[in-house]
Amino acid sequence: MFTSCRDEENPITVTPQLRQQIDYAKLTDTTTYATFFTDKASVKTVDLTNGNNRLLMFRAINTYNGTAVGSGAALDATVLKNMFSNTGNPFSGTANTALNSAGVQLRNVTASSLSAVDAEKERQALETAFNAIATASQSVSAVASEGKAGKLDRYLVDAKGIEWGQIIQKSLIGAFQMDYIGNVLLSDARLSADNTTLVAGKNYTQLEQNWDEAFGILTTNPAYGKNATENSSGESFAGSYLWEYNPTDFPNIHKAFLMGRAAIVNNDLTTLKTQATFIRRAMEKSVANAALGYLSKWKTGTTDAARAHAIGEGVGFVYSLRYAKLNGADAAFSDAILNNLIYSTPNGFWGLTNTKIDAASTAIKTKFGL
Repeated sequence: MFTSCRDEENPITVTPQLRQQIDYAKLTDTTTYATFFTDKASVKTVDLTNGNNRLLMFRAINTYNGTAVGSGAALDATVLKNMFSNTGNPFSGTANTALNSAGVQLRNVTASSLSAVDAEKERQALETAFNAIATASQSVSAVASEGKAGKLDRYLVDAKGIEWGQIIQKSLIGAFQMDYIGNVLLSDARLSADNTTLVAGKNYTQLEQNWDEAFGILTTNPAYGKNATENSSGESFAGSYLWEYNPTDFPNIHKAFLMGRAAIVNNDLTTLKTQATFIRRAMEKSVANAALGYLSKWKTGTTDAARAHAIGEGVGFVYSLRYAKLNGADAAFSDAILNNLIYSTPNGFWGLTNTKIDAASTAIKTKFGL
């Protein structure tokens, strides 16, 4: 019942309660995400489709980038750009064909917390990376060396020793997953979305859908992290690096998503914002630690292949730091590190030194208090 109770001096508005109150104590680390989120007719109000489809598109791009080394066939930058924007029916295979008609894409949500001009700049930077990996893949049968693209062991690099497949993957972890989840869907603006009426033709409110999409972008598992073992996260991309580089927060991420979703049901904005902030900070910490981890692996690598692979991942994570807004990072911070580290050097990876690695690591540690 929609009610409003007030007296003349102390007006009080009661927010309409669409759902039955949820007891937070019933939520556990292994509770399946959709278990308690239903309407009064016991019909589920969770729809993870949009989030999961976007995550599957990310996986498809990553899988396609790996086919050059696996098959020896060159990559097509146009295919990658079409996957990014979901145009031209680029997705194939039994598991992915349905993505062509999913009605969502990655491009328009990548860097979407930024201004339109800055977001477009970042999207075009990723598309430039698609061109770079396609060009490098034309030399997939060659052995790479300084000034020559090809393979270093099993890693495809360009003439500067840059492994674009890793840069694309790690950059999308930041520009797509961390930015769209944390800086958009879990931002204060989106947490203030309508939670009193259902989206037309749906069984959920806009606030419920915002939170569900965030969960769906992180994982396709019904309980995030439930498949984790001593040696594997059971997750992919941002979900995997939370496990590897933020083991303190990783066990609590699923519970935070459950608590936040229950808080939406309970019209409990305080708990909702607490859980959103925890998730955002955990993701930012994992990306910063990953950047530091791979910079360190460059120093400890014993072969050119191991070092090139490490810096490829490291550069991608350093790029992603621009989306760590709770820690005050931005594009200027990220780009300054990248330029000093690798992009201002004519021979890229081949010109790296311990001094450059140490300077990058110090800047990150200082910014993130690590």
